[in-house]
Amino acid sequence: MLTLSPFSIGRLPQIRFGKGSLDELAPLAAGMGRKLLIVTGQRSFTDTALWPALQTRLSAQGLSWSHTRIGGEPSPQLIDDVVSEYHPQGIELVVGIGGGSVLDAAKAIAALLPYGNSVLDHLEDVGRGLPYPGGPLPLIAVPTTAGTGSEATKNAVLSVQGQGGYKKSFRHDSMVPHTAIIDPALLASCPRKTMAAQGMDAFTQLLESYVSLRANPLTDALAWSGLQAVAEGFMDALGMGQGDAQQGHAAMAYAALLSGICLAQTGLGSVHGLAQPLGSLFAVPHGVACGTTLAEATRVNLQALKVRLPDSPALAKYAAVGRLLSAQQGVDDETAQALLLAVLEDWTATLPLSRLGQYGIGSGDLPLIVSQSRNNSMKTNPVLLLDEEIADIVAARI
Repeated sequence: MLTLSPFSIGRLPQIRFGKGSLDELAPLAAGMGRKLLIVTGQRSFTDTALWPALQTRLSAQGLSWSHTRIGGEPSPQLIDDVVSEYHPQGIELVVGIGGGSVLDAAKAIAALLPYGNSVLDHLEDVGRGLPYPGGPLPLIAVPTTAGTGSEATKNAVLSVQGQGGYKKSFRHDSMVPHTAIIDPALLASCPRKTMAAQGMDAFTQLLESYVSLRANPLTDALAWSGLQAVAEGFMDALGMGQGDAQQGHAAMAYAALLSGICLAQTGLGSVHGLAQPLGSLFAVPHGVACGTTLAEATRVNLQALKVRLPDSPALAKYAAVGRLLSAQQGVDDETAQALLLAVLEDWTATLPLSRLGQYGIGSGDLPLIVSQSRNNSMKTNPVLLLDEEIADIVAARI
């Protein structure tokens, strides 16, 4: 009989998924406000024919809008500058169109525009510790990459890079976007290198959610569906498989959405624990940080679980994913776990994922990286890793 322990699920956005769903944005926006702030990346969306087509549809709905661009990972200063500029202008709705960084910025901007205050009032650990009162502007989130699942989460990750840098979240239940529009056609212009890194991020989020200490039967079902989508569509989306690229894009857009839903409920694990200092101290792009460390982190987790927690349900889950990715259903758990590592190692070697040494990371940086890796993500890893085990993950990828 299925044993169900208590669990809770946070709020989700209204979800519009499917090719062509971007066409729904203008009429949806018209029902939510008349004056929009549109947040995009520097060029990834606005350089396509979709941008003028969207503007035409917005005009047809009688809407007015301002436009701001986000370059790279957003910083607290960038958020404060945008909020300061647009707070007096009576914005009624925010629309974020872009990758995870753009959507994170849009969430923070939508949350602060009604008040006009600094994000540092609320940023976890490094901010002033003031509770956010809620009441953000409504937000429509439109991802153009298949990676972070930010369209389904309540947190905005902000970064300061370099010595003393950090990656911290501004989060509140009310910051979940009102509507997420996931149009797989938007992935057609995504560069292969970006698609590879973002896809590895989505897969990592699904895998870490699946084996998380806070996993539950509902998130397991969602994570498994996303893992199946990655298994079927990742290589096709990259143009490296035998199937249709458009179907691959749809599979990865779906997987990324589910990865965001799952991580918001379960937390993540050691890969994302390491991604925080790797990204803030050394400017390693988030998808690269996840993709390049995933195989080694999975190896270390498996070794630690077998020695210290041999009855952990995570071991059987890792084996199930190994059978899925290798398409070998009849093998025992030990063999399936080895197959999982083999697939992840193959992806690491085959995909355009840089080693950490290319970002100036050396063995002398290991103590600092380890010391800053014990954040919220590391707390839901299926096993508590020792400092030397965390260091071994990074060292293997230098």
